[in-house]
Amino acid sequence: MLKNETLETLKNRRSCKNFKPDQISDGELEAILDAGTWAPTGMGKQSPIMIAVQDKDDIAELERINAEIFGKPGLHTFYGAPTVVVVLADANIPTGIYDGSLVMGNLLNAASSLGVGACWIHRANETFERADGKALLEKWGIKGDYIGVGNCVLGYAAAEPKAALPRKENYITVIK
Repeated sequence: MLKNETLETLKNRRSCKNFKPDQISDGELEAILDAGTWAPTGMGKQSPIMIAVQDKDDIAELERINAEIFGKPGLHTFYGAPTVVVVLADANIPTGIYDGSLVMGNLLNAASSLGVGACWIHRANETFERADGKALLEKWGIKGDYIGVGNCVLGYAAAEPKAALPRKENYITVIK
């Protein structure tokens, strides 16, 4: 099987669920966000947007809403990550959710390539349907009709993420 640095990053990336409190560097954040902008999008429309949140109070509010939606108020659903990148999709673009999902994938893989821990936290859709979620968007100056795709939490891993499970049988079918 062919190997290169990119393929190895893709194979070795794991979700980080235990973060150190140290903030990632501005350079790391900039590089990760830039990678998000290069995700493929339907017809090249670049419909998603990313909001990088490092304000502790705003992260706490996002996490509070997320845990409430999850049905476990008070749970630390962001695992102590000091940065959250919220990815939103333009609700008026038919490929918006797919486009935003590709942005999330680029964020996760870019973080891994830089040695930054990352994890996709769900429930962004529900978060930004709620009044308190909409209030955050307004506070951040975000205008438009958006759907939450995901929260990419970022930070330095406090512990080694779990090893990968073996790949399932019949994962691939090749038709020639």
